[in-house]
Amino acid sequence: MMTLLALTSSVYAIDKNTVEVTYDGDKAVVTIADNISGYVSASIDRAYVKLTQAETVTDNAPGEIFYILSGSTTDGSFYLSGSYKASVTLNGLTLTNPQGPAIDIQNGKRINLRIENETTNTLTDGAGGDWKGCFVCKGHTEFKGKGTLTVNGKTAHGIWSKEYVEIKNCTINVESALKDGINCNQYFLMESGTVNITSPGDDGIQVSLKDEKSTGTTTDHEDEDSGNFYMTGGALKITGHGGVCIKADGTISYSGGSQDFNTSDVIENAATGISRVITVNNEEGAVYDLSGRRLPQGSQARGIVIVKEKGATRKVIR
Repeated sequence: MMTLLALTSSVYAIDKNTVEVTYDGDKAVVTIADNISGYVSASIDRAYVKLTQAETVTDNAPGEIFYILSGSTTDGSFYLSGSYKASVTLNGLTLTNPQGPAIDIQNGKRINLRIENETTNTLTDGAGGDWKGCFVCKGHTEFKGKGTLTVNGKTAHGIWSKEYVEIKNCTINVESALKDGINCNQYFLMESGTVNITSPGDDGIQVSLKDEKSTGTTTDHEDEDSGNFYMTGGALKITGHGGVCIKADGTISYSGGSQDFNTSDVIENAATGISRVITVNNEEGAVYDLSGRRLPQGSQARGIVIVKEKGATRKVIR
């Protein structure tokens, strides 16, 4: 095994294909398994950790690499780049970076972000910067595990992913975000778990197309770039948002789980400028056809209509 450190060192057994990062105040220790020492390099400045995977994937490459993050610091970060699929486990991590994202993963592959069972983890970034979020991932981000992750976004989004976001089993609390609570591209899928988004400056969740043209829904979401929002299970709560609860370039669907937010406070097909409201509370607003005729309360008329509520008028498709 290879152990790299800032100020102090610890030596202990480590599994193959594994990198362990332990934060301790103003320092960090990085331990890299011997079999991947040629594929992962580390740079450490106090508690600022930068790991780089080899860019070339060879026939004898070790395959997926597992990164385990634990400990606590109020002045540090985790940065990862490379070309391999990776699993990053948060195992009782409290990480604050006053100068940038707490976690910045510049790896365009699938990233399995595991929140270790029965652990609590907290990420906080600094204010006034130009980065995209407190948690940043260039690739596909799959949040799993049965632990809890709390995110405090001070500059932009709480969680930002350049590609899709999937959530299963874990609890995610976005307690602050200057922009969106969660912002991702391609699609968003919540299968189970709990997500609480509190007082984002803009939307609770925003899902955008990565490319200009939608693929539509694909089998098992393979290579999907639809801008769709899917919720098949779990519990989602959004409160105190500055924009809308959910904004999607594609469609929004709930086939399971519980939605603790105003499900009419959403925008679908945002890229086209015409949205479809999932439900409309006619007690709070009014719905009109394109001729200006007010539709009866509870009307299920389909097509393009005009919705007036909360002092705003918008054209939607139902």
